[in-house]
Amino acid sequence: MNDLLQQLNEPQQQAVQNINGPVMVIAGAGSGKTRALTYRIAYMLQQGVDAFSILALTFTNKAAREMKQRVLQLVGDQEGRNVWMGTFHSIFARILRVEGHLLGYPSNFSIYDTDDTKQLMRTILKELNLDPKVYKPSYVLHRISNAKSNLFTAEDYLNNPDIQTADYQAGKPLIGDIFKTYNARLRRANAMDFDDLLFNTNVLLRDFPDVLYKYQHRFKYILVDEYQDTNHAQYLIIKRIAALNENICVVGDDAQSIYAFRGANIQNILNYKNDYPDHRLIRLEQNYRSTKTIVAAANKVIENNKDQIKKKVWTDKEVGELISVLRATSDNEEGVLVANAIFGAKMSEQRNNKDFVILYRTNAQSRSIEEALRKQGIAYRIYGGLSFYARKEVKDLLSYFRLVINPQDEEALIRVINYPARGIGKTSIERLIVAANEQQISIWELINEPSLMPHDINRGAVAKINDFANMIKSFQAQHETKNAFELAKHINTSVGLVKVLKEDDSPEGISRIENIEELLNAIMEFSDKQVDEATGEQIGVKLADFMQDIALLTDADKKDPEDDDYVSMMTIHAAKGLEFPYVFVVGIEENLFPSVQSLSTRADLEEERRLFYVAITRAETKLTLSYAESRYRWGNLSLCEPSRFLEEIDESLIDKPRRAGMRRKASAENPPTGLSSIAQATSPKLAQLAAKPLLDENFEASEPDDLQNGMAVTHQKFGKGKIVSIEGAGANRKATVQFVAYGQKQLLLKFARLKIV
Repeated sequence: MNDLLQQLNEPQQQAVQNINGPVMVIAGAGSGKTRALTYRIAYMLQQGVDAFSILALTFTNKAAREMKQRVLQLVGDQEGRNVWMGTFHSIFARILRVEGHLLGYPSNFSIYDTDDTKQLMRTILKELNLDPKVYKPSYVLHRISNAKSNLFTAEDYLNNPDIQTADYQAGKPLIGDIFKTYNARLRRANAMDFDDLLFNTNVLLRDFPDVLYKYQHRFKYILVDEYQDTNHAQYLIIKRIAALNENICVVGDDAQSIYAFRGANIQNILNYKNDYPDHRLIRLEQNYRSTKTIVAAANKVIENNKDQIKKKVWTDKEVGELISVLRATSDNEEGVLVANAIFGAKMSEQRNNKDFVILYRTNAQSRSIEEALRKQGIAYRIYGGLSFYARKEVKDLLSYFRLVINPQDEEALIRVINYPARGIGKTSIERLIVAANEQQISIWELINEPSLMPHDINRGAVAKINDFANMIKSFQAQHETKNAFELAKHINTSVGLVKVLKEDDSPEGISRIENIEELLNAIMEFSDKQVDEATGEQIGVKLADFMQDIALLTDADKKDPEDDDYVSMMTIHAAKGLEFPYVFVVGIEENLFPSVQSLSTRADLEEERRLFYVAITRAETKLTLSYAESRYRWGNLSLCEPSRFLEEIDESLIDKPRRAGMRRKASAENPPTGLSSIAQATSPKLAQLAAKPLLDENFEASEPDDLQNGMAVTHQKFGKGKIVSIEGAGANRKATVQFVAYGQKQLLLKFARLKIV
């Protein structure tokens, strides 16, 4: 036993030894939370606590497996295997197998996963003759899941006036009826979805006192990992079972509560002191992961949150390198800076790809980073999401582009001929494929020759197929007259992809719209980069040019699949619980991080700050933050300002390299400088761009119509210059400007943001 405790620091020992009564362990990032939990279980077993009386709840199977393996190593198989340890859903499913008959469920009930529930929902919507474009299965299931997590039955849902008003205003007044049918269909199939496992366990403990009594006496000791991530249903189950003995130990970190969109309620951990006034609070504040510089930065950021349990994380590790901040003129340049910094660190520090992670707020941000890594020859892998160009909504729009360029592309045609839905059913598509195969011609040739069309496709479907073909032909006719961005934007609007995606306002639906926007941004940025080397003027770019560029990117040589040496890329949400020597957090800009949706309430803003805290604390050795001064949004260039979170990091923790590529450690000999002078680059050109002063927040561009030949002007990127000619009219009016530092540039005036001097 003494050997067990000697492996722990003093606060960890307290967390392990205080096994009676309510205990809350606030575990800072990298403070050995899992170690304390597993040693606590081992200690209880050594103290003679019956293994069958211990209930340990986690959020992931990975965490449960890791804890169980560690316990078995400490105490051996015989005792360790008898602890009830697992995820909330697995433990409660186990209980429902035994007690579910009281609710009318036999012990062999099925558990429907996400795919099962989506398929069931599609069937129900079809039977109810409801338009799946209005009642999108993912949206309806999201609403039902939220209701069940808050312990609402279908009847409660239908009888709640606020919920009914919200659904009516959203144009989906029948969700309550769908909810009722969905539950009835689950019952008929003897099945539960994931939310039912929590919902029905609550019903058991609420409505059957003998069942509650049984489990209160069985589970005399309860441990809950990541308590800050519990929802209302989980909170109530824990509270009910623990009510008899109150030997409940919850472990978590309110500063890492980042899953409100999934139903997590930070108030559960903040109000623990009210539920158990005589609780013991233990703080694990020693960070074993990160350098002093990284820990100090995280502390400075999170102290700005009002709703928190105060702690002061510290470390006895080295001071380490100062935090680098990369400033880029655009998101494309941001990708280049990050890729170059990784390449430089690999060379100078002899690091592997797997030592690096790139974190972003939204999946759409990965596109520019991916392209830069490919061009630098750095292998990467995206976690928690598909590669940008492999995402469904992106591939859908690219398929339209492919058809415009090559209408014989059957894979693209089959993918989009009825998406968005235009009344060309699956059976009709299958008959087209069969007929084309029989006649050994392409589907495109088939649908453009009426005499060859299969006779078993009804007239209505034939008319819609013809409409589709005519639409593609109209896009083809515009390919030579419109530039890449104009045609791409026209196709996107005409086919109605975004209109369909907007009907799903869940986080996933919003993310899909952002990806479409990012694809259009990529086309605009690609167009902007194509200039005549002799004159410096922009070259007209066709959609085919962009598609060829994308094909070259996506067809890049792939690494051996067994090679695990990849740079990791993921959202910050997906990175929780992970750690890496080198961490890059990109897109640290207002309205992106913090997200524009989070600025309406303090609670939402504080969750964004906790997300930033999580991002910072993933870093072990080196942290790099980056932002762009401009990004394209739906094809329009928008100026960006650095995130407020950057300003919350103490200036003494920020690095100003003496020259490109140099890094310093914080010391008395190398005093750090402030945020206003941060800049990094790895090539002379990028160094020049990065060294420019920050954008003037008060800069006001002149009206495009006021600009005339010969005028002296200034531009936020190119500086001072003189207009030497103006041509075109209206939205196509453009100016040729001779800039002092950058030479001659041709700019479209509606986007140029020139100011008359």
